[in-house]
Amino acid sequence: MRLLLQMGDGAQRGAVARAAVLALALICTPVVAPLGLLASAQAQPAALTPPQAEALATYNSAAGEFKAVLAQRRAQINARQPLPNLPGQALYLARLKMMSAYKALTAVLPSRIGRPNKFKIPPAYFDADSEPLIDEYLALFAIMQAPPPGAQNSDTPFKDVVELGTAIARAKGLDAAHAEAAGRISLGLFFAETNGNQNIGNARSNKYKGSFQTGTSEGHGGRQKWAGLRHAIAAFGPALIARDDKEEARLGTLDRRFNHWIAVRDGLMNAHAELFPQIPAIVKTLPNRIDQMKLFELIQIIPTPTRAALRSGNLLGYRISDPTIMGFLRNNSVFTFGKSDRAKTSATFREILDGMWLFNEKFERAIATFDAIKAGAKM
Repeated sequence: MRLLLQMGDGAQRGAVARAAVLALALICTPVVAPLGLLASAQAQPAALTPPQAEALATYNSAAGEFKAVLAQRRAQINARQPLPNLPGQALYLARLKMMSAYKALTAVLPSRIGRPNKFKIPPAYFDADSEPLIDEYLALFAIMQAPPPGAQNSDTPFKDVVELGTAIARAKGLDAAHAEAAGRISLGLFFAETNGNQNIGNARSNKYKGSFQTGTSEGHGGRQKWAGLRHAIAAFGPALIARDDKEEARLGTLDRRFNHWIAVRDGLMNAHAELFPQIPAIVKTLPNRIDQMKLFELIQIIPTPTRAALRSGNLLGYRISDPTIMGFLRNNSVFTFGKSDRAKTSATFREILDGMWLFNEKFERAIATFDAIKAGAKM
C-alpha cells in the first residue's frame, strides 16, 4: 500500500561586504570617501561564490521545470486531451527536484531561508513564494485521482476508520486505552495514504487505489483475515458487524477498493492488525503520537525492515543500510531533499522517523480529527 505524498522565502541577498571593507578603510586612513561612493557600496549585494551561483542556477532551473510540467498537465486537462500513463509521476518528480534543489541552495546560501509557509514545510526546503505552485499541484492531483463513477463513499469516513481500527485492536486483546491508540494510528494512516480523501485513485500507480491505497492481492489478504476475526468482534460489537454486512451487500460488482468501509477494513487487516498487539510496547518506546503513526506508516513503505526492527529489541537504534530499502524511503519523501540527505547510505529508525517530517502536517490533522470525533463530532 502506498500513496505518494502530494503535498523559505526568496530573500535577502547577503551581507554588504564591499561596504564593510570600505568602513574598515575609513578607520585606517584619514581620506574621506565621497558620499555617493558610500551609497553605491551599500547598495551592492555580495557576489555569489561559484558553488552558490551553481546552486542558484540549479534551483531556478528546477523551479522552471516544475512550472512547465504543471502548465502542461493543466493545458491537457482543460483541453480534455488523453493524459499519459501515470500522469502524476512527472509532477511528483519535478516537485521533489525543486525542493531538493532549494535545500541544496539554502545549505550554501543560508540567507535564502525565508518565512514560514502554509504547508508547514521547513523553510530551508521550500520557498514560501512557491506556495501557488503547490496549490496547483494539489488541484491537479485532485482531478487526476478523483474517485471513479459509482465509488461508494461514507458519510462518516473518519469515524469509520477509527471504529474499525479500535474494534480490530479489541478483538486482538488490547485494553480500552491501547485499542483507542490503534484507532488513532489507523486514522493517521488514512491521512498519510490519501490525505484524508476516500475512494481516490492514484496518479502515480496503476496498482494501488482506494481509501487505503491497496493492491488487489492486499485487499484479498485483508478480507480473508477479517473473516477469521468477525466472530470475536461480533461478541462486543454487533452494530459494527451489521454495518459490515450492509457494506458487503451494497458492494455489488464494484472493485472492493472503492467502497470506503471495505477498503479501510481490508487494508488494516492485511498489513497492520497483526502488529496491534505490540502497541503497548510501541507506545512506551514512542510516547509521541506522531512517531507512533510514522512507525505504522513505515509498515506501508518498508514492511520487512520495520518488522525486523520491532523484533530486534532496539527499535530506535536498528539500522537500515540496504540500498534498495533506502531507495524505497527516498521514493516516499524520506532522505530525498538536498545533497546531504541523498548522500546518506544508512539510517537508524530514529533517524528515519525524524526524516519523515513531510508527514507531520498530515498526522497533526489526523490527531485533531481524532480528538474531534472523541468529542462527539460526526466526521
